[in-house]
This record gives sequence, structure tokens and C-alpha cells, in this order.
Amino acid sequence: MSRLIDSILIPTDGSEGALTGAKWGTALASRIGADVHVLSVVAAHSDLEEVADAAEPIYASLETDAEEAAETVADMVRSADADLDVTTTIKRGTPFQSIREYAKRREIDVIAMGTKGRTGLDRVFLGSVTENVLRTARTPVLAVPPNADVSEIDDIAFDEFLLPTDGSDGATIAADWGIALASQFESMVHTVYSVDTSRLSRAQEPDELLSALEHSGEDAIDTVRERASDASVSVSGKIATGSPADVILTAASKHEIDLIVMGTHGRTGIGQWFLGSVTENVVRQADVPVFCVPVSADPP
Repeated sequence: MSRLIDSILIPTDGSEGALTGAKWGTALASRIGADVHVLSVVAAHSDLEEVADAAEPIYASLETDAEEAAETVADMVRSADADLDVTTTIKRGTPFQSIREYAKRREIDVIAMGTKGRTGLDRVFLGSVTENVLRTARTPVLAVPPNADVSEIDDIAFDEFLLPTDGSDGATIAADWGIALASQFESMVHTVYSVDTSRLSRAQEPDELLSALEHSGEDAIDTVRERASDASVSVSGKIATGSPADVILTAASKHEIDLIVMGTHGRTGIGQWFLGSVTENVVRQADVPVFCVPVSADPP
């Protein structure tokens, strides 16, 4: 029987934000027995390409820094779990494209990365890179905010999961991943559906629309409950009023959530929410990691 996650890619630029992402990626790999790939990308710059002779010494220095960043993460992984298989790679190119292409070519199951990194000519800005990876990757991305930093990898918990849902295909795929992970870790799952009342004022029949939204929410939560029950995972569910991102962040705080699992694309239209923009807002504001699942992801 294959593992739930066979391989995890950890991009790094050597920043504190990247190391925070690496800690969570390492903890996930250790708990699930996945191989670890560490990738450091030296960003190619068009102005340097125009002066090739002068550029090479600069790139050589940047590649040395990239190698040190990758080895720092690799050493951290080996120290945390000597049984994990670790591969390090240095590439030159556009960071998010290099990350995406590496993940595709190596058939990576999950990308784990921090949401904040370094800036400047000689550094990868991991924040913008993370957003681009989230928008384009075909595999789940574990996006880790700076506030999720821990002193010890062993302190990282996977006990309480939050699975937001809007009943869409994207949310369903994310729920499948969340439930599969929760089953692996014996975690508790909380699911929440947002009824955004700000949209009701623009409707001709607000009472009827509210009733329809609540009914849709009950159906969506019941779907998650049924899937969790089939996997013998404990689950609680709630319909909440407010903007989706606020509802999710409030639920995460209330239940002391360790990991939010959500799709990167959901529904649009009046009374429904676009999980893409919601996911970006949650990733930017959350104090805990967000496991982002694209609708194109393979089922767990």
C-alpha cells in the first residue's frame, strides 16, 4: 500500500520565513514517512543576462548562497528524522516556475513553503513566489505563515483540522485531502460554511436567499460529515454568518486549529464565494499553516 504522501518539496531562500515553512514540511514528512526534496532557486535577472561575462561571478556567488540555504534545510531534516530520504537541488530561473516544474517532473505530492521570504536583487521574495505557486501548482501546497514558527519540530501538532466548505468540487477535493490526513494523524476535523449576509442586501428576496444559502450550507456540511464518518474521523460542523475569510479565521482561533485545509478554487456568484480569493486572504492573515488543494490535484 502506498503512502498518503510519498514526496514533499521544500523550496528555500535561506530566510526565516523559508525555514519556518521547512520545519512544517519536515514535521509532515516525518509523521507520514515521505521523501524530502529541498530546492533553492537563484532568480535569473534580465539585466544581468545582458552582461554575461560580468553576470557569471555574481551568479556563482548567489548559487553558493543557495547551496548553503538548501544544505541548512537538508541538515535540519536529517537531524529531525534520520530515516527520511533527502535530495537537494539548486536551479537558476524564475522561482515559482522552477518550483512548479520541479514538482511536476519529480511527481511531488505536496509543496511546503513559507509565505514570507527575502527581497532584493540577490534574493528570492518567497511571499510573491508562494502566491504564484498557489495560483499555478497542480499539487497541494502547505503555505506556512511566519507566526506558525516553532522552536522545535517535535512541537508541531496535527491534532485539530479546519475544513471550510462551500459545497463546490474544489472544496470537496480539499475535504477528501483533509479527512485523509486527519485519518492518518487521528485528528479532529471541524468544518464550517459561511453565509455572507453582505450579499443579501443586493437580492430582491433576501429572506428566500438566506434560506437557500442555509440549506446549501447544511448540505455541504453533511457531505463533509458523511465522508469523515466513512473514514472513522471525528467531525463537528457549523454554519456561520459573515465574510468567508473572517468566518474561517474566527473558527480557526476558536477551535485552536493546527491546520486549515481548503481548496484554491470554489464557487462564484451571488450567495456563493470564490474560494480562490478567500484562500489568498486566509493564507495572508492566518496564524496557522493552510494546506491549499487545487481542483486539479489527484485524490489522496
